[in-house]
Amino acid sequence: MRAMVLERPGSPLRLAELPVPQPAPGQVLVRVAACGLCRTDLHIVDGDLDQPRLPLVPGHQVAGTVVARGEGMAGSAAPGALAPGTRVGVPWLGGSCGCCRFCADGRENLCTEAVYTGYQRDGGFAEYCLADERYAFALPDGIADLQVAPLLCAGLIGYRAWRLTLATLPRQTDLDIGFYGFGAAAHILCQVARHAGHRVHAFVRPGDAPAAAFALSLGAASATDAGSPPPCPLDAALIFAPVGALVPAALRAVDRGGVVTCAGIHMSDIPAFPYADLWHERRLLSVANLTRRDAVEFLDLAPRVPVRTTVHAYPLTRANEALADLRHGRFEGAAVLVP
Repeated sequence: MRAMVLERPGSPLRLAELPVPQPAPGQVLVRVAACGLCRTDLHIVDGDLDQPRLPLVPGHQVAGTVVARGEGMAGSAAPGALAPGTRVGVPWLGGSCGCCRFCADGRENLCTEAVYTGYQRDGGFAEYCLADERYAFALPDGIADLQVAPLLCAGLIGYRAWRLTLATLPRQTDLDIGFYGFGAAAHILCQVARHAGHRVHAFVRPGDAPAAAFALSLGAASATDAGSPPPCPLDAALIFAPVGALVPAALRAVDRGGVVTCAGIHMSDIPAFPYADLWHERRLLSVANLTRRDAVEFLDLAPRVPVRTTVHAYPLTRANEALADLRHGRFEGAAVLVP
């Protein structure tokens, strides 16, 4: 099979011919139809996330079809077993121990033995990939592979950040929510938040008029440069950009009792800020990865919104070009590789 391989951080991905992997017990072999690109892929390729298994096939927003199952573990007749022909998505969280205290109460995203797709195990920048059957999810009908791929990380992480943010607030409706960074995750979550009746305020890189226009086209109530004051005090702010300096800015933008949620896996250092910015029961929250509950809930919700992803397709062999375009903000929405 063809695959794009990372040999060492900081180097371009290399096109390689690899054997088609064979599923072990509890695994499924997925023929990849589309794989979304994520800023986390950039952090892996650039070396910001420094524990990859090398050489590595990146990619963790995989949409495809099960073509084979390993024998054992779940068993071919077990409820929920993924039979060949099932259309599935494979996300960032690729497996967990299943028995620690975090796994026991549904917080497998915090498992210390967790493994991650496209980081500790080969991902979807290839024609085939393996997945733990427990962490592959049936995809909704009516959303094509190209459009559904970004839901597998940008959508899921955004949904988890939004869900946990709402859980900290005294009310769930009539909210003003700020999104710092308006890329793949924010353009999906903007649609979800508007469906729930929230007003979304987008904050983009200074001078990025196309991103501001894109946010307004998706129904954002306002769009302005990050660091500028919001048009009204925010009930909550979600930070998708990996820029630690946005944390103090977002704290100043939220009202008393508001919450700032950091939704990325990697972020630059947060600068010191005065306690007054945090006082009056403002809260600072981080979100790690996703859970299976998030995947089931969000993949059920997305077609009911309905979420429409803006995607830019690249052939698998142009993965390096796609990563460069993502790094430099050359498109709105999400990039997707097609084998």
